[in-house]
Amino acid sequence: MHLVHLELTEANGLVALWHRHHKPVQGHRFSIGAMHEGEIVGAAIVGRPVSREIDQHTVVEVTRLVTDGMPHACSFLYAACARAALALGYTKIQTYILESEPGTSLKAAGWTFETLTDGGDWNHSWRTGRRTDQPMVRKQRWAKQLVMGRAAGKAIVKEVKHD
Repeated sequence: MHLVHLELTEANGLVALWHRHHKPVQGHRFSIGAMHEGEIVGAAIVGRPVSREIDQHTVVEVTRLVTDGMPHACSFLYAACARAALALGYTKIQTYILESEPGTSLKAAGWTFETLTDGGDWNHSWRTGRRTDQPMVRKQRWAKQLVMGRAAGKAIVKEVKHD
């Protein structure tokens, strides 16, 4: 497997085709694909954090990740997203998955479980128009802290431990 750059329209096309519960996104910071034997087998879309409370200048979020079922493609893409985010100067990358999902690919890519959200509808009496065609259940937030390190002259991603 190897990485390829994807335009947002290409990545969103794969989201529309393969994602079980989400629709395409409106924007992104970057999108990448996993290619195997000449075929794209997965895609990741990385954008600004959806929550307005998270610093969009230092944190990016994997807003969509899809595959055709190729083994290890998810962890391959999560790890690649972290390396790309580090190279672009971000200090943290995060994503949300459903409470019912095990997080196996995130664990394999070295990400850490942070918290469980309350879920629910983001619309309120004073603010309407948010999408409600996606799961409103509790979600797990997983993240990877990004720091620059040196190994044989190459930048590496290290996980920062918080005590």
